[in-house]
Amino acid sequence: MASYTAEVSAIHKKFNIAVKRAKTKKSLNKAYSVHKKAHERLLKKHLREEIAMINKAKKKLE
Repeated sequence: MASYTAEVSAIHKKFNIAVKRAKTKKSLNKAYSVHKKAHERLLKKHLREEIAMINKAKKKLE
């Protein structure tokens, strides 16, 4: 598993490449929507991991 910041960096790199390569408005919109969905998936995964870590710490304190 890569770190959160490394994964965000990879997402931005792919997005920047797609924007530079885009020739139409439609391809720019598609690049943005793919980028946004990737961010949302990654954030959801990251927050799920953090909640699990917090719940584990809470159980230790009980």
